[in-house]
Amino acid sequence: MKKKANESLDNSLFEKRKKVFPREVHGLFANLRISGIALLLGLYYLLPWGNLNNRQIVLFDLPARKFYIFDWIFWPQDFIYLALLLICAALALFLFTAIAGRVWCGFACPQTVWTEVFLWIERKVEGSRSQQMKLDQQASSFRKIRIKATKHSIWIIFSAFTGFTFVGYFTPIRELLGHIIQFQLGPWEWFWLIFYSIATYGNAGWLREQVCIYMCPYARFQSVMFDKNTLVISYDEARGEPRGNRKKGDDIQAKQLGSCIDCTLCVQVCPTGIDIRNGLQYECIGCAACIDVCDDVMEKMDYPKGLIKYTTENSLEGKPSKLLHTRVIVYSLMLIGILSGVIYSIQTRDSVGLNVLRDRHALYRENYDGSISNSYTIKVLNMDLVNHSYTLSVSGIDGIQSSIVDNIAVNTGEILEIPLSLTAPAESLQQPSTTISLSIQAIDDASLKTETEGRFIGPLDP
Repeated sequence: MKKKANESLDNSLFEKRKKVFPREVHGLFANLRISGIALLLGLYYLLPWGNLNNRQIVLFDLPARKFYIFDWIFWPQDFIYLALLLICAALALFLFTAIAGRVWCGFACPQTVWTEVFLWIERKVEGSRSQQMKLDQQASSFRKIRIKATKHSIWIIFSAFTGFTFVGYFTPIRELLGHIIQFQLGPWEWFWLIFYSIATYGNAGWLREQVCIYMCPYARFQSVMFDKNTLVISYDEARGEPRGNRKKGDDIQAKQLGSCIDCTLCVQVCPTGIDIRNGLQYECIGCAACIDVCDDVMEKMDYPKGLIKYTTENSLEGKPSKLLHTRVIVYSLMLIGILSGVIYSIQTRDSVGLNVLRDRHALYRENYDGSISNSYTIKVLNMDLVNHSYTLSVSGIDGIQSSIVDNIAVNTGEILEIPLSLTAPAESLQQPSTTISLSIQAIDDASLKTETEGRFIGPLDP
């Protein structure tokens, strides 16, 4: 009796997942989604193969601590730009959500993009929605095993290629391909290739809508960014109800029916398996598949389109909608301001860096002629795309001299460490610690220069 009670409690708390078989849909939003997916996947898979100035066009070289993105080179000290870009991405997400709900989820989210590819492969191998459902219900047979094995084999190959491409953003992809052929990958390369392949295969092939419903935090807090002026996918209940079957040409007023013919196609095309006619639900990812299929049905029935559509809560209530409301304007201004500042800062940043480190073993050295010397190590960083030679100059103390008299040649992307000794006459030192200025300038480009401060230490009683 106790066991049955526990089973009843479990059944009331947990529901076994019912596999969703989304029906293929065609229409305006489907075409937009396919175009977006093709563009995003094209960028993801092709960018690592592009070269610029004899290097990969996008490469995050972690061992060398250099990050190449088109004409830009970023260094660890440029981390502030990454933080600002992440802020811009968050603001953009807030802005798009305030305007059009979960449009990001339905058209550009990686989970949606790769799931659509896996669904396309599944349809090519197993057939239409009804054929897939029929195949799953069949008992095990050689034909069923052959079809399922074919599908999963293609999924695994595609996932492995996805993982390979991901690692190719951190290890030069042509070099990576050679290492794979020769089985010479490093442990971290093997780890991330296998991990990302399994993640793609599991998320897009098996979990699918469960990632959106149970794992993605965005579905939980999106409602705080909605208001009555936000465009969301909605079913026009006033027009559609009462729903019911009918033939084309029937007088729906005489039958006291609404425009919804209760064909359930809007449910069949939904990738998360919800019924949009039950109102806005957090499981809805805003893919607009239900709009396309419903418009197609309305057209066949000679009814006006738009029974399911992108609209606002105000519009459904017969009130005027205002897309450019305060929240949208604030998000837009913040996004434009921060993004413009980031781009301007990157474009105008110094292409050369100079760091000065004092020798910690000795504060100063007194020479035979009475002059005082300090020892340093300088690091010259060439962040430009070409090699440069620099001159070093020191100021701040009368008569100060540098041990570096030759030009400093630094290759592109290189950090050059050089020992430096500065010597100053004792009579020029007015205090035990004096601020000095060190600057370097490229010989071939006067605009490439930078300056930093250091300390010159002398006797306590100069």
